[in-house]
Amino acid sequence: MSEAEAKKPAARGGRNLELPEHLKAYKGVWVFIEHDRGVVHPVSWELLGEGRKLADTLGVSLAGVVMGGADEALDAIAKEAYTFGAESCYIVRDPVLKGYRNEPFTKGMTDLVNKYQPEIVLLGATTMGRDLAGSVATTLSTGLTADCTELRIDPATRALAATRPTFGGSLLCTIMTLAYRPQMATVRPRVMQMPDADPSRSGVIVEDRLAMIETDIVTKLLDFIADENNNKVNLAYADIIVSGGKGMKSPDNFKLVWELARVLGAEVGATRPVVQSGWVDAERQVGQTGKTVRPKLYIAAGISGAIQHRVGMEGADVIVAINTDANAPIFDFAHHGIVGNAMQVLPVLTETFREHIAMRSRKAA
Repeated sequence: MSEAEAKKPAARGGRNLELPEHLKAYKGVWVFIEHDRGVVHPVSWELLGEGRKLADTLGVSLAGVVMGGADEALDAIAKEAYTFGAESCYIVRDPVLKGYRNEPFTKGMTDLVNKYQPEIVLLGATTMGRDLAGSVATTLSTGLTADCTELRIDPATRALAATRPTFGGSLLCTIMTLAYRPQMATVRPRVMQMPDADPSRSGVIVEDRLAMIETDIVTKLLDFIADENNNKVNLAYADIIVSGGKGMKSPDNFKLVWELARVLGAEVGATRPVVQSGWVDAERQVGQTGKTVRPKLYIAAGISGAIQHRVGMEGADVIVAINTDANAPIFDFAHHGIVGNAMQVLPVLTETFREHIAMRSRKAA
């Protein structure tokens, strides 16, 4: 074997892992910056933090992609992207990009990729991100790994190794796009940690144009009706969450979860079986098919800790588990565990916290 052949990446599954020559020009990590009427979705900043790690590992640059209407403050969004680690931002501004529509956003994104050739493109697994990612990946004839829980660079191939749950959440699989570029992945909000902003950072803006006019687009944007529901659950960004599982036995017992949450000023979460049983609304489901959360405190009552639920909450700073089964999987990753009946433990915790909060209020007065 020659020295050149020895340096080639080893074959895996009968395939040569060396990147085809025509794809070696693809360099850099991109993050699509999702925004709505000037407000950036936090998942974009989370992805910039993760993208920074990937770019540093590869020794390449990190860029944001900002698309929107000609009258929107896209430059301000780009400047904020720099504070979270981006070195440059590609901006496409055009009247037809005011308000998300799949066709013009797909056209703008695919044209940018074909022109500047990034090796990795990351998007949030939001309603918009999922819709856009699938269209862009299809148009570019490349691979897309959806709803990832972990992103890293494979040392043997320098490829993106994207991990996601599979087979109903019972297994985790790692997917690599070896023969195509760019490599694309979507990540749900709160899966990745929010990076610290550094206002001293700056970057370069690269302006580009959209080769499309309004008459080219089939879908028309007639009006925007804002969601006036101010009581909408914001589970993904709650600081404290009290969740209950089927171990709570009944809807009446589940009220104990609500009572503790009220005392703590917390949100209420639940497992999929609880939602399917109609005890709480679907917007409170935590897990693979629900929300991903990263609270400062997560209290899990009557939850076994199956992988489907674990992937949605294991990023919490502190996890407190209450379960009668000392061998329940949740105790393998919880920071604190209470082996006991949640119907007995929750009322004690609720009363203890209520007294503690009252005492602090009296001292403050």
